[in-house]
Parts: sequence; structure tokens; C-alpha cells
Amino acid sequence: MQTPSEPSENAGPQLITSLVRRSYGRLLAMLSVRSGDLASAEDALASAFEAALKTWPTQGLPTNPEAWLFTVARRQLIDQARSLQIQKRHQEEFSYLIDEAATEFDPLAIPDQRLALMFACTHPAIDRSIRAPLMLQTLLGFDAASIASAFLVAPSNMAQRLVRAKHKIRVAGIRLTIPDQSAISDGLDAVLDAIYSIYTTAWSQTGDGDIQHGSLADEALWLTQLLSQLVPQEPEVFGLLALMLYTESRRTARHDKQGNYVPLQEQDCQQWDRKKINQAEQYLHHASSMQKRGRFQIEAAIQSAHAVRRHLGKADWHAINKLYVQLYQLTASPVVAINHAVALAEVAAPQIALAQLEQIVSTKELKDRLNNYQPYWAASAHLHQLCGNTKAATHAYTQAIGLCTDQATRGFLLGRLKQIKA
Repeated sequence: MQTPSEPSENAGPQLITSLVRRSYGRLLAMLSVRSGDLASAEDALASAFEAALKTWPTQGLPTNPEAWLFTVARRQLIDQARSLQIQKRHQEEFSYLIDEAATEFDPLAIPDQRLALMFACTHPAIDRSIRAPLMLQTLLGFDAASIASAFLVAPSNMAQRLVRAKHKIRVAGIRLTIPDQSAISDGLDAVLDAIYSIYTTAWSQTGDGDIQHGSLADEALWLTQLLSQLVPQEPEVFGLLALMLYTESRRTARHDKQGNYVPLQEQDCQQWDRKKINQAEQYLHHASSMQKRGRFQIEAAIQSAHAVRRHLGKADWHAINKLYVQLYQLTASPVVAINHAVALAEVAAPQIALAQLEQIVSTKELKDRLNNYQPYWAASAHLHQLCGNTKAATHAYTQAIGLCTDQATRGFLLGRLKQIKA
């Protein structure tokens, strides 16, 4: 174990919490890959952080805090194995742990196993709805109650779902190993979807729960940056980074001084964060240079076409429409089709855009799916209003308002409805 420094008031809960956030996933990955048991590794790491909270404030920070935590957690795992008398079943794994105890911990000498955890969290056996929460817990150390507040789920339900997911990892024999290149390519979409789900959860809610939503967005960015280091040959990772940075650049402009929601087309583009936009442009250019286009690169390119309003005074709507056509051909997503219809109204008659939107719900299956989808009703209301269809617009705004969970957006829609009734 590392020699501690002099006792310091700085070695308190705030510093330890910061270390948890940045070291948790790395340490958990190393422990779980070696033990083969994610739940036991979590328990051991929790004990190590609890020990740090008790000893560091009085004894001072170790020279290498991450090594200290890893050593304590590793010993806890070995003790668990001995007490449960399962050395024979896991002889190879735990012999490795015991032998390793005699060596000096060198983070640079140990492969980063967080990629293994990312892919375990998004394994096909894991339900899609729990992948993002599971990633938040295993890679960032958030507890179930905090994750539940962000995803608007009861804490007890979230805790049960996370336990079931980790149980499935163990029972199904999902290997906690770094996948080979072909497996990375096959499973990368699921990993990126889970990370983007974390980001969109933060973006869609303006209120604060146990997890600050701005912080949650930062964590999604951090996970993607980590992924870009682990698989630098995958252009979609950089496409997602660009997409989120373009979006983040407009966070301040998204609401006025009174907290009212401001739609993208009406935002003061001078409030957009130029540094983030420039970073996004660089990531998008890098992704494009790999000559392997994907969903997130196209979505980022759409945001880039919006960002040119800073220089041209208006978005490049012709480029946006062409990009939405490409995106729909790739995804066949009704959500993409809805966004395309709204964009189409900028370059064609609103009646054409409305006809395209109504074509989306021409089948009963899609109509049923979109009936409770708030953005669909908001788009319908906007296009009907542009066409002068007061009655239809009023109905659509009423539906959108009823389905809206964000108070700022709800206030914006109520304002639009009042304009019609005035």
C-alpha cells in the first residue's frame, strides 16, 4: 500500500467524491474482470471508498490514491473468496489477484478494462431500457436513487432493475473482457445509443434531481471522450462527440432571462459557445476524414448547418433537408421524419411539409406509437399554425401541452396556443 502524505483537510468527502467519479469505472473494471463477478467487485470497491472516507481525512492522501483503493478492494475480494470457500471454482482468477498483490500497482501497465464494462452494459441480453442506467452505475458510480431521479423512475424500481441486470450478466456468463475489433464494430451502436440516452435525458429535463442534469450531460461527454481514446478508429464516436458539443454550445441560449424556453430558430446565436462549436467542428471533420458515415455524423452535420447562422444570419436549410433525407434512409425513424417535416417548411410551402408529416401517421401502427409522443403534436401544431388551420393547431397544441413534462417547454407551448386564440 502506498505511503500516505501528511494529514490534510483537503482529503475530505468532496475530494473523495471527485476521485470516485473519475476512478470508479477504471477500478471496478479491473476488479470485475479479474474476479469475474461484477456485484462482488462493486461491494469490494464500496468498502474501499468507505475506508478512504474514514482514514484519509486524518492520515492524509496516499501518494497514489487509486492504487490504495485498488489494493484495499482487491484484498476485500480475496477475503470474500476465502470466506465463501470458492477458491477452487475461481482458482485461476483469484490466484491472479493474490499473485498480483505482491507487485507494485502501475496504472499505465494495466490495460484499461472500462471498454469491457461498456460492452457488458449493452450486451443483447441486457434490456435496452436499463443499459444507460447500468452504465452510469458501473462506470461512474452513481447510486440507484440518483439514477432514478434522472430517468424519472421510482428509486426502488430502478434498484431492482439494476440488480436484475447485473444478475443477468453473471448468470448469462457475459464475459467481462475487452472485445476484439469485429465485436467492437458489432456492438458499438448499442454503446453509443446508451451514452446518448444519458445525454438526452439530461437535455430534456430542466429540473434538478439528485443528479444535476448539467452534470449528467458532462458525464455523457466524458464517457464519449473516454471511448474515443479506447477506440480511436471508430468515426461514429467522434460524430457523437461533435453532436453533443454542438448541442451543449446552445445550452445558455435555450432559455431567456425569465427561464422561458426559446426554440432553436429564435435563439440569439451570439450566446452560443464558440469554443464548443469549434471543438465540434474539429471532431466532425476528423470523423468525416475516415470515410465511414453513420447516424451520429449526419446528426452532427445537421447541427453544423444550424451553426452557420452565426456567420450567414440564417441556417443552411437546404443542407439540413438533404441531410434529413440521408438520415431517414439510414434509420427509417419516424422521429427523423417528424424533424424533417419541420425543416421542410423552411424551404417549401408549409402545406407540403404538413402533408409529409401526416403521411407519417398514415398507418395505424405508427399513429398509435406517436399518439403519446409530445414532439409529434408540437410539430403538427406548428405546421397547422403556419397553414392557418386554427382548429387543428389548437387541438395539436392542447395535446402537446398535456404530454409535456418540462415546465419551460410547456410555458412556450401555452404561449403559442394563446397566440392562436387571441
